[in-house]
Amino acid sequence: MPRIWSETIAAHRDAVREATLDATATLVAEHGLTGVTMSQIAKDTGIGRATLYKYFPDVESILRAWHERQIDEHLKQLLEIRDRTDGAMERLEAVLTGYAAAISHRREHDSPLATLLHTGEHVAAAHEHLREFILELIADAAAAGAVRRDVPAGELAAYCLHALAAAGVLDSRAATHRLVKTTLSGLRESTA
Repeated sequence: MPRIWSETIAAHRDAVREATLDATATLVAEHGLTGVTMSQIAKDTGIGRATLYKYFPDVESILRAWHERQIDEHLKQLLEIRDRTDGAMERLEAVLTGYAAAISHRREHDSPLATLLHTGEHVAAAHEHLREFILELIADAAAAGAVRRDVPAGELAAYCLHALAAAGVLDSRAATHRLVKTTLSGLRESTA
């Protein structure tokens, strides 16, 4: 098969996959995670059900792929926040704020299926990547003298991630902002 055909087929497959995930995201927003069917997804994607089944065996596999894409996008956004922020402590604060904001939006999709989606291998790998990312930001802020050094950076990263998980139950942007500020205060050197 000529190379041009392979690239065209691959591009087509990617386009169908992305359209399927986009349609699924819209349907999830309208009907919740458990209110989505293969028929609805095929219809909203503009492809036949048989074609959809060539790409995904069931709704759960589409939801997992959609969720993986969401996680990847959140991590990408956090990297962008880091890259456009100057100063070690400012970078740490901006990333933690972005992370908490993402968690506060997650509660909109709470359900047994959402719980299932958050237990996958991809989620575990992404969480480890996030932990390492936060650890590096904390180490940089500690090196700049902005974060305590009496506690290892790995422990502080775990503290941040667990503390900010509370953003999932907060009901306002102001509450999320207060949570981030409180978490940051725990990172600073004790004056006592």
